[in-house]
Amino acid sequence: MDQVEEKRFEFGRNWHNFIQKNLDTEKVQTSKRHILQFMARSDLNGLTVLDIGCGSGLHSIAMLDAGAARVDGFDYDPDSVRASKFVQSQAGNPANWTAEQGSVLDDAYVAKLPLYDLVYSWGVLHHTGEVWHAIQNAASRVKPGGLFYIALYSADVQKDPTPEFWLDVKRRYVASGWLRRRLMDGWYIWRFEMYRDPRNLPAFLRRVREYKKMRGMNKFTDIRDWLGGWPMEFVYDKEAIDFVEKMGFRLDKIATGEANSEFLFVRKS
Repeated sequence: MDQVEEKRFEFGRNWHNFIQKNLDTEKVQTSKRHILQFMARSDLNGLTVLDIGCGSGLHSIAMLDAGAARVDGFDYDPDSVRASKFVQSQAGNPANWTAEQGSVLDDAYVAKLPLYDLVYSWGVLHHTGEVWHAIQNAASRVKPGGLFYIALYSADVQKDPTPEFWLDVKRRYVASGWLRRRLMDGWYIWRFEMYRDPRNLPAFLRRVREYKKMRGMNKFTDIRDWLGGWPMEFVYDKEAIDFVEKMGFRLDKIATGEANSEFLFVRKS
C-alpha cells in the first residue's frame, strides 16, 4: 500500500493533452464568465493575480482577458507548466503573464512571492497531500483588502459513496495501467453518469455537449482527473471557512452542492 500511496496522478499530462486539443476562444470566454459571475464582477481590471496550480493555463488567460493587470501562475507538475506555456505561446507570450514550476507547500518559495489583489486556486489545494498547509501558504499571498478565491472537494456532498470509497478508487486508479484506467473510466460513466441504465446514454451525451459551457472544461478530461486525483483530501465547508477566517479573512461568497465548493474570501485590512 505504501508503494501505491507514493504515486501521484499525472495531472499535468492530462491537462496538456486537453489544452492542445481544445483551446479556443469559446473555452476562454466560458472560463472568464464563470470566474466573473462567481465573483459578481464585470471585470478584473487592474488586479494582480496569482494562479496557484495553473494547470492548463486556461484560467490564467481567461483572467488576463477579463482585464487583470498581471497574472503569475505556478504548478508543481512540470507538464502543467508546459501546458500553460503552450497557451502563452498561442496568445503571443504576453509580458504580463508568467508560468513556472513551484510548490505551494514550499514555504521558502511562497514567501518570496509578492502579495496579490487576487489569489486563485481552483480544485488544487486538496491534491497537495497537506491541504491545510497549502491553504495557509496560498492565503499568505493575499494583500490586505484582497480576494482569495479557492475551490475544494467538499466532504459535505460525499455521503453515498463516502469519501473513503473515493479515496480507495483514486489509489487504485493511479496504481493501474492504461487499459485498467480506461475500464475504470467506463465503470464510472456506467454507474455514476448512466446509473446502470443504457436508456440514460442520450442524456449523458447531452451533458457531455453542455459540459464545455461550465468553466470551459471537458467532461472526459474531468472524469480522468476525478478518478485519478491522488493525493487527495476532502474538506468540510465549515472547516475551510473557520480555518481561513482565523487567518484574518471574511467569507464573501460560497457556492456548494457540487463536488467542489467554491469560496471567495476578503482579507481584512
